[in-house]
Formats: sequence, structure tokens, C-alpha cells
Amino acid sequence: MPTARRHDEERTISTGSTAAVAPVRVEVRGLSKSFGPVRAVSDLSFTVEPGSVTGFLGPNGAGKTTTLRMVLGLIRPDVGTATFDGAPYASLPHPVRTAGAVLETAFHPARSGRNHLRVYCRAAGLPLSRADEVLVQVGLADAGRRRAGGYSLGMRQRLALATALLGDPSVLVLDEPANGLDPEGIQWLRGFLRHLAHDQGRTVLVSSHLLSEVEQTVDRVVIVGAGRLVREGSIAELRSGAHGAGTVLVRSPELTRLADVLRAGGQQAAHEDGALAVTGSTPADVGRRAFAAGIELHELRARTSGLEEIYFQLTAGQEQFAAPSPGTTPEGASR
Repeated sequence: MPTARRHDEERTISTGSTAAVAPVRVEVRGLSKSFGPVRAVSDLSFTVEPGSVTGFLGPNGAGKTTTLRMVLGLIRPDVGTATFDGAPYASLPHPVRTAGAVLETAFHPARSGRNHLRVYCRAAGLPLSRADEVLVQVGLADAGRRRAGGYSLGMRQRLALATALLGDPSVLVLDEPANGLDPEGIQWLRGFLRHLAHDQGRTVLVSSHLLSEVEQTVDRVVIVGAGRLVREGSIAELRSGAHGAGTVLVRSPELTRLADVLRAGGQQAAHEDGALAVTGSTPADVGRRAFAAGIELHELRARTSGLEEIYFQLTAGQEQFAAPSPGTTPEGASR
């Protein structure tokens, strides 16, 4: 693709349509699902709000894909509901216009990307022009007439996303959408999803194992383990409740004297990798006490936990795979 055209296209992708969509809330309430002896999902409840990107996280076998399939009506739950503004997917008057999904990337290898999309347009009663519009949105305008069988993994991911966008849906449900994308593509996807949610008011639910990327993309997270809810909330809420949150890290050439000063003031100070970890205080308070004692400081900051650290704290001790149904012996697991 010529450089100038590629840059113009990327600007189109990053801004996209300015039209807002009707806000739709996705609610999962008490979902449970077993496959034979294996309890894949157990009494799972969470909410995905419009105008935000929600990360759906958990180890392999935690029941994420099973949950997404129940949300989209592809699997019937044993118990519980998954609704779009109160209606299950199967009852929506125009499902493709309400929710678009990327769960798998399967294409006819001899069919062009454009023809693949046109087939879906015909099946859904959408104008064929939507195929060309979404190809531009996902950066495949120049590759649309090429056979999908010759696409790279990253291009196939973009084509899957284009398929999900055909109905201009209010909700997007995406399972590992960054798989196969190069760093530039991942950066593009981050901005694209945030634009869809923040600027257009769409509801975006993303399952991913790329925790560092999720942290830069999402507004809220839902963490599951063994088919059960572990934690739900904003990144800020998770950080505030994480082990080590509320700790001040401070470095000084007089660490021992500084520790004595802080302990005398009723604070807990422990040596940690050439610094002091001070609990029950704030950077301003530590700085004030050090200044009053004439102690030079080289570093003073509040410790914040990254999503990866929080994730492992919350899932520590969780079974990797979904639990067996009561009174049975596990013979398999569901992702």
C-alpha cells in the first residue's frame, strides 16, 4: 500500500463514523453450564456497560469462550440468562444489528475477502455496499479482492472484525481479536475499540490473554476462574483493592534513619530492594516527615499495581480449568 494512502486510510479507521448508536447493556445473570461431568460455568453474573470497553479475563479453561457463546445464543445455558437490554440474543428483532462477534476466523480460502463479506450481507439482508465500507474501516480496502486463503493471520483477524461490523451493531463481542496482529496492528485495534466505545457509545466486550494490552485498552474488567466470577470492576477499583496498593516507595541515602523517623510516627516501613515500602501513609506525608528530619530523598512515589500483577494476585490458587459438576470426576475442560 502506498505510504500516503495508508496514512490516509489509517486516519479514516481511527476516526470511523461519527454516528452514535443506541446504547445497549449486556447483563449476565446466574449463568451455569455443564458438559457431561464438567461444570464449565458456575453461577456467573456480570454487566457490560455501553460506552465502555470491558476486558473478559481468565486462565485457559476458565469458561470464557463458553460464556461468550451463551451470551450470543450459540449454547443454551443450564441455568441463568444473558440479555441485551433485557432480551436474549435469540429474541432480538435484528440480531446482526444489535451484536457483532468475533469468536473464530474461518473463511473459504478461494473466496476474496470482499466476497466473503458480501455473502454475509446477503444472508443478513444488508446492502452489499457494507462490505466495502467495513473493509475500509479495518484497513483491508486494498486486500479486499485478494483470496482470503492468502491472508496472513493478522489480516484474517481484521476480516473477522469486519464481519462483526457489517450490521453496524451496538454491541461487539470479541474473543482474542489481537491474535496474530503485529505491534502496529495491536495499536490500531486499541484505538479503534476505544473509539467505538467512547465516541460512538457502543458496548465492547473483549476476551484476551494480552494483559499489558488489555490494561491500555479497557475501562473495566471481569475476571473469571474455574467458571466463576473472581472480580469485576474498573482498573482503578482493582488497583485500590490489590495487595500493595496504598504503599509508598521511597529511596534515600539514609534509609535506616528515614525508617526510624517514619516508625516513630506510627507508620510501617520495610526495606525492599534498596528502598523503603511504607504502608499507611501518602507520598506527601512521607515527604513532609523526611523534610522535617533533614533527610534527602531520591525517589518518592505511590506504588500502583499493573493489571498483570493484579490478575495473578486474584487468580492465585484458582483451579486452571472449570470445576467438575458436583459428585462427578472431571474428564475434560472448557476454555
